[in-house]
Amino acid sequence: MKSTIEELGPTRVRMAIEVPWGDLDHAFGEVYKELGKQVRVPGFRPGKVPNRVLDQRIGRPVVLEQVVQHAVPEVYSQVVRENQVRVLGQPEIEVTRLDDNDTLAFTAEVDVAPQLELPSLENLAVTVEDIEITDEEIDQQISVMRERFAMLTGVDRPAQDGDFVSIDLEATLNGEVLEDGSTTGMSYEVGTGQLMEGLDDAVRGLSADESKTFQTALLSGPNAGETADVTVTVRSVKTKDLPELDDDFAQTASEFDTLAELRDDVRTRLTRTKTLQQGAQARDKLVEHLLEIVDVPMPENLVEREIEWRNRAFEQELQQAGMDWDTFLSMSNTESREAYDAEQRKNVEEAVRTQFILDAIADAREVTVDNDDLSAQIMAQAQRSRMSPEQYAQQLQQGGNIAEFVADVRRTKTLAQLLEETTITDASGNVVDLEALRPKTVQAPAAAEAAGDEAPGPVEISDDEAAKA
Repeated sequence: MKSTIEELGPTRVRMAIEVPWGDLDHAFGEVYKELGKQVRVPGFRPGKVPNRVLDQRIGRPVVLEQVVQHAVPEVYSQVVRENQVRVLGQPEIEVTRLDDNDTLAFTAEVDVAPQLELPSLENLAVTVEDIEITDEEIDQQISVMRERFAMLTGVDRPAQDGDFVSIDLEATLNGEVLEDGSTTGMSYEVGTGQLMEGLDDAVRGLSADESKTFQTALLSGPNAGETADVTVTVRSVKTKDLPELDDDFAQTASEFDTLAELRDDVRTRLTRTKTLQQGAQARDKLVEHLLEIVDVPMPENLVEREIEWRNRAFEQELQQAGMDWDTFLSMSNTESREAYDAEQRKNVEEAVRTQFILDAIADAREVTVDNDDLSAQIMAQAQRSRMSPEQYAQQLQQGGNIAEFVADVRRTKTLAQLLEETTITDASGNVVDLEALRPKTVQAPAAAEAAGDEAPGPVEISDDEAAKA
């Protein structure tokens, strides 16, 4: 078999491949075997029809066409593997020569990952925001804790903002009751504005067993966008009593004996949270820097496919939510569909460029991924998806997503290594030490520590699966 690869541009190649007739024996065997099962010829049992009879029966051109369809994908994949071509997407195939008993020749045009020229990655540096913990932030956290220990007490007066009411709702459209817009015994905090427009104004001033009807636009369901009449009936009114902020509260709400100790602990936790945010900010700024210093040719077909896939997926989500594009754009305060598409294209291009850069750096540094790396990421992703690591790993394998998952883990590992080598300072010029945080991004026990449980054993992906990736 002969093959040549011609570069059509920085992200596209044309492969010219010639296959000697003898290399098509396997394809002919498979085609004749399948045709032998399908074609009925008098005097021959199914599957026992001679090849020459099949040629006569259905025509040699038909046989050759099926042989080509069978052989081309296998030969193409073999050439890609042997030449280590990093293809992106499916190729455009054109058969250029088909001489019976002689040669099959075809070309394959396909997008490929660009070869990048990496600049020196020494002396990397980024600046992040200062950490500042204010008394107001501590007060806010303490207030959240107070809310958890609040008591609801019934009151005999009209509802006002801050009260908790038990309400019944009945929505009607054109005189017909909408079941998906009606409910009973719902608990609602007056003044939050979280349920439907007009509800707070209707509930304010109502006492127990009093009702009021108002109009509001339906946000979801088959009648989304239409104006319905909604009757709200208040069944009870309760006021929220918060515990006193003192040492007794600290002992009730925490393991600390005094309120001062509790506030110190809140400050410590807020500091750690903001240090984590500094780490995420440093990572994002490092990526921004890499995008600025590395020239990345863009394979346009890849970008278009990704945008098309995202749009299809998002349109399905909109349909499931009973929304259309106009409703979504209005709710998200997006100027127009054109503005949304432009922002999405920018995000996709940045994501693709980032992947190419991290892949190139990983290649240059010979970064490898082992089972510990995979286990750590599987457990982290499983926790986010609220499933067991074993279920998540099985989902990856069943979906055929192992290769992309391994590639993502490799990129994450590469970026983590770069971040370790980067000098991170805050806006005041102080060096930020993220050493205590870094192991949690790459070590398997991290997910269990975050969940407060003992770390489970590693989730294995077979050597065969990893090799395919």
